[in-house]
Amino acid sequence: MENIIFTAFDIFNFGLVVFFWWFTLKNYKSLPKRIPVHFDFDGKADHFGSKRSSFLTPMLGTALYFFFLGAVRHPQTINFPIEITDHNSSMQFLIVKIFIRWLFFLTMLIFMNGQDYMFRYSFDDTVKPKVPLPASVLAVIGSMIAVFILIAQFT
Repeated sequence: MENIIFTAFDIFNFGLVVFFWWFTLKNYKSLPKRIPVHFDFDGKADHFGSKRSSFLTPMLGTALYFFFLGAVRHPQTINFPIEITDHNSSMQFLIVKIFIRWLFFLTMLIFMNGQDYMFRYSFDDTVKPKVPLPASVLAVIGSMIAVFILIAQFT
């Protein structure tokens, strides 16, 4: 059962990468030659670049996918906050395999939200992001806290 869930999660995460590339390629032609590439804390663009810059986040997302995939396949290389023993290794590795997949999912959502905002802002500088960045960051931090609590429970 565990392998079926992990396989489904991996397929879903790979689908996010494919969707991200599709979204970028679909919107690339309609972008103006100069697009925002960085935003300040108020959500206003403070740096601009060519529309080719729109490929940076999908490339970063793809690289992260393969990095996270390697981490999932070799959980023993991860630095755990507790000592890994024969008694707790299977549960700790299970927790980290779930967390890495979840963290990649959240990271891709943050990247896709930023890409969507960048594209929409290119045409209208009054738009707002669909999900504010602080909410995204809180989701990641909250997930990390939950994992540390789980790790402590199964030591």
